[in-house]
Amino acid sequence: MVLLFIILAGPVIAFGLTGYGSTTLARRREGGARTAHGLAALAGAGAAAMYTWGALHVGMAVLDADDSGAGSAPLRPCRAAGDEKAKEVVGYEVHYLPLDFVCHVPGGRDYTVDTVPGYVTPAALTLGLTAVALPLSTAFAAEFRTRRSRNGGPDREPQRS
Repeated sequence: MVLLFIILAGPVIAFGLTGYGSTTLARRREGGARTAHGLAALAGAGAAAMYTWGALHVGMAVLDADDSGAGSAPLRPCRAAGDEKAKEVVGYEVHYLPLDFVCHVPGGRDYTVDTVPGYVTPAALTLGLTAVALPLSTAFAAEFRTRRSRNGGPDREPQRS
């Protein structure tokens, strides 16, 4: 159910952030903070899109694992590790951070199946951190400028009371 929500909500979030970021960047005359917020929204859109892309891959693996037709045992996604290991599989689990499809083997031994492309997690993480860092950096810069102007600028000593 969570995967379905991610797959449905992810594109909506990505398109919304893309629209906001594009509109904000189009009005660049309002200053650097506005530009940073627009770029942050676009980075957030990219993070949402990448995470959704990974969730789609995991969702396809779940559908494949839940298929109970002919040839469904052992679980098809778990066969990537080899037939001998796949014959021991007793279940599976989905991890959301990072996105993974994990096959359970008796004795507490689990193994992760490569259903999500290797670039998805690093790209989503990098874009997500960028989306958070840009507005924070502009807030810190504004605070720094405010404190600097209160103290009389860069050449004056701070006033002591």
